[in-house]
Amino acid sequence: MTYSLIRLVLAAGVVQIRLRRHLPRIMRVLAPQRPGLPALFAELQRIESDLAYRTRFFAGLNAAVAERNAERVAELEALRTAVDQLRNLVHPGSGERTA
Repeated sequence: MTYSLIRLVLAAGVVQIRLRRHLPRIMRVLAPQRPGLPALFAELQRIESDLAYRTRFFAGLNAAVAERNAERVAELEALRTAVDQLRNLVHPGSGERTA
């Protein structure tokens, strides 16, 4: 039983090899297809190939980074103000910062 199963597997391998050699179009249809390009990869290709789009994309990216940095600076200043207020509550009169 095991011997005939091994022969069957080997025969199927031989048939597959011969089909690949003689009928490549059929094998391409039967083979699993790669998924299409993801949207992010298509976006990257467009950024690389279209100069006007690249300029707009990087301008928007720079604006988003500047906005994020401004928000972080504002949060940092709010945190420093809150820390100073807490220091004034704990040690009244010595809350002046020197930095």
